[in-house]
Amino acid sequence: MGDSFESNGLIKISVSKLKVGMFVEAIDKSNSQVNIASAGQIRSAEAILRLHKSQVTHVWVNGERSEPSLGLGRAVAAPKSSTKKVSVDRTTTQKQAKELMVEAKDLIQKVLSETFEGKAVEVEPFEVLADNMIESVMLDADALKCVSALRSKDVYLLEHSINVAFLLVTFGRYLNFDTDMLRQMAIGGILHDIGKIKVDSEILNKPSKLTAEEFEHVKLHQTYAVEIMGQTKGLSQISKDISLMHHEKLDGNGYPLGLKGDEIPIHGRMSCIVDIFDALTATRCYKEAMSPAAAFKILLSLTPFHLDQKLVYEFIRCVGVYPVGSLVQLSDGRIGIVWESKGRDALHPKVKCFYSMKHKYYTKVEIVDLLRSSFNIEKGISPSSLDIDPTPFY
Repeated sequence: MGDSFESNGLIKISVSKLKVGMFVEAIDKSNSQVNIASAGQIRSAEAILRLHKSQVTHVWVNGERSEPSLGLGRAVAAPKSSTKKVSVDRTTTQKQAKELMVEAKDLIQKVLSETFEGKAVEVEPFEVLADNMIESVMLDADALKCVSALRSKDVYLLEHSINVAFLLVTFGRYLNFDTDMLRQMAIGGILHDIGKIKVDSEILNKPSKLTAEEFEHVKLHQTYAVEIMGQTKGLSQISKDISLMHHEKLDGNGYPLGLKGDEIPIHGRMSCIVDIFDALTATRCYKEAMSPAAAFKILLSLTPFHLDQKLVYEFIRCVGVYPVGSLVQLSDGRIGIVWESKGRDALHPKVKCFYSMKHKYYTKVEIVDLLRSSFNIEKGISPSSLDIDPTPFY
């Protein structure tokens, strides 16, 4: 292949020789393989350009998982000892994901309280939390998706911060960002609404429509965030961007700075999409949760003047038409949670069924594999459309 050689079942090639469709397993540093969170297929020329900009000169490619048309074929075997594959069951990863969520909520609550008291934010605990989040996504993203789908309107600020961070990691990994970038984005996501701690809670939790004056007061959370970010030592510019740009709009009509077009970098544009999607699919004091499908329609309606249209389509492909953790109704009338999607097309996930809409009773809990079943998904549904609580089945 020129400027390449094979080792441990992978091929080492120069980044300049990379092509769209190749499956990158690891990067090369000091002639050794370094596994990366963004392992996956090169989907665009931009992804290759990002590797160049990161000063990566060589990568390790898995031929079997690359596009067949590239001719790498079986000359490259599946990775062996170079890539650690940990075999774990869903029960274990689901438990770990729940523990991670509790840990994250406790940390954010602590920091919000300290910020309210005027203390400076310490970045280090969030770096550890971000790394744990990335590791959890790498180990079993579906488990974390299911746990993050559990929502409570009483602790919206905590859950929203965690979910925005998690969605940014998931989206960034889909776009082949490296681990360091994912970490910085996660930290920004966790802290993105920290300014709301200084906003009047009665206005923030008002169950009816805000007046123009009240909305201006809520917008101040970004002004407060600028102050808090300025006092936070060790916070990267990318983390600050995520926090300070999630209300900007491509047409310049956003806030706090009124940034326009290319003034908003890709990670800033991603934060706008993720923030709106998570807010739409959450139950709030003033509204019920939307189904992901309904939220996708709103995201698309906000392009191209508010959101980046290409990135919105990428986000929908990343999350899936029926995201893991969302509720669906099958063709036989059963209700279930989309339980597993890894290695599957969007229409054939595994669904954890627990209720019959036709007969109005709880059924025996069953994991239905739609790849091996005569049933199909009839529609996605929002929790608010049900007269039952699906929470115990997550």
